[in-house]
Amino acid sequence: MKSLAMPEVDTNTSSPTFSPGQDIIRVQKLQNPPGEGSCHFEGEHTLFMSLASRPMHYLQAQDGKTRTGLYRKGDILITPANTPLFVRWEGQESCLQIQLTTQFLQSVARETLEQDCDHIELVPTFQVRNSQMEAISMMLHTEYQRDASGNRLYLDSLANILAVNLLRNYATKRPQLSVYDGGLPPRQIQQVLDYVDAHIDSEIRLADLAQLLDMSQFHFSRLFKQSVGRSPHQYLIQQRVERAKQLLKQSDRRIVDIALDCGFNSHSHLSKQFRQLTGVTPQAFREGGALNA
Repeated sequence: MKSLAMPEVDTNTSSPTFSPGQDIIRVQKLQNPPGEGSCHFEGEHTLFMSLASRPMHYLQAQDGKTRTGLYRKGDILITPANTPLFVRWEGQESCLQIQLTTQFLQSVARETLEQDCDHIELVPTFQVRNSQMEAISMMLHTEYQRDASGNRLYLDSLANILAVNLLRNYATKRPQLSVYDGGLPPRQIQQVLDYVDAHIDSEIRLADLAQLLDMSQFHFSRLFKQSVGRSPHQYLIQQRVERAKQLLKQSDRRIVDIALDCGFNSHSHLSKQFRQLTGVTPQAFREGGALNA
């Protein structure tokens, strides 16, 4: 990234990129006093979404065009990779910055659109409203405020949906996505379920599951939910909680050790998911307070 006067990042809400080799998305919350900044991201497509509680006046310049206007909460600015951006704002800025790598967007395009997309480009876009992208962005923000490492499958799914939405609505060529209905054949479903069961204590990525069936992550997620009634992430959490219930009944091991053996990253992560699905904590379940859970 080349920067002239990048806005400061609120370090209390800034979130790191994924680990090396897996950098596909970055989510940060930016909070700044009145000012201006210039940036140039060479390898990332960037989405800025206003989080300010009241409308704020912006001057924005990119791709040889300059726009001014009042941004409301949820308004979005899209800056394609390798596009210099200048921004001036009047008032206390609060916005969400989401970046997808060019390699990831191209990969999603190839897998999902099944055509040559090496040169696919996004259109520089000022102040748009997109309810689906706003919802996805807020879900990403919520996850990154927590310990996102425990929800890798969920984050992968959100990143794919966001990428497909960008391609559908803001690419130079508007692609038509193939439609697949009817779910997955029983043999393929069993293949995926067996994989989840065998790797339940490990980090499972959406790409791992889609690759089993040689299909795009986006289409796999849709077909899996049609077949199982739950998203891949929801199914994985359910199975991890079921494994934890067995271990809680069958042993007196520490709950934190059981959490790690079931793929949760902490005692609190297990407790949160366990309570959401059973209505009680792991400790209460062990003590007999959830005989019917």
